[in-house]
Amino acid sequence: MEFILEENKHLNKESQNLVLPALSIGNVGQLAVDLLVSSTRAETVGYLDDPFVLPCVGNDAYCPIPGGDLALPLQAYESFSSGMTLVQQRSPVVKGMMIEYAKNLAEFAATNGKKHVVVLSSLDFGRWQKIDMSSGLQIYYLSSTNADGTDDYCEQLGWKRLQEYNPEQRSWKYLTTSAEGNAMQDSSSLFEDELEDEDYYPSLPFAALFSCFKARGLKVTCLLCYCSEGDNIADAFQLAEAASKILKLKPDNFQGGEGEKWVIPFSWQTVYGPPPDMSIF
Repeated sequence: MEFILEENKHLNKESQNLVLPALSIGNVGQLAVDLLVSSTRAETVGYLDDPFVLPCVGNDAYCPIPGGDLALPLQAYESFSSGMTLVQQRSPVVKGMMIEYAKNLAEFAATNGKKHVVVLSSLDFGRWQKIDMSSGLQIYYLSSTNADGTDDYCEQLGWKRLQEYNPEQRSWKYLTTSAEGNAMQDSSSLFEDELEDEDYYPSLPFAALFSCFKARGLKVTCLLCYCSEGDNIADAFQLAEAASKILKLKPDNFQGGEGEKWVIPFSWQTVYGPPPDMSIF
């Protein structure tokens, strides 16, 4: 992975926090990062060129004024006011190369002085075993702070550790050994075989990112929410709010329009396509 800085731009060396999405159902992690980039007025500082991420290109996702800026597969943003770096991923990873991609990202984070990585992602609502909607949508987490994935601060915020995390289960152990560079060659097809229920969570991108960041000695916190495909804007707000809490940001200072604290990204105007042509009705 190569990191290319834009002209006259730089990463904040004092910023030790990195926020990025893990692609999953409903693209909630990506939407939440969009919301954080827009609301914190983060600036584009460069992009990452990785051989394991599929190419794509699009218009600037945040500015309504045509400035000739392009949106690329992996872009880095710096929020100097909030003291964090954000990486937005806009295209999927080549099949079977998720662990290698995660290693590359971990190298980028460690090389650039990051100490705490926050990964935002979603989980399939159909696999939610113990549904409790008494307090609204629930945030789940997975942290490298303790061996069992728990974190005292996350618990204080009222979040629940991902119950399905078991570092002794075969798939989680495979991720750990792969992240440390000790995986056996005959284990390479583990996630290509028919998966059992217990293999679902470690087969997701967030699990590979968690394992590789942890292997590099970085603190990593995965923030997760269950959702279904469809309009996931509400889930994105929830996940962005959770990220703000763990990073101790103050969304009330974001100064969104019309009394709102969040700044809605320009690209969200057509996130589910243009409105229908009313003449057909």
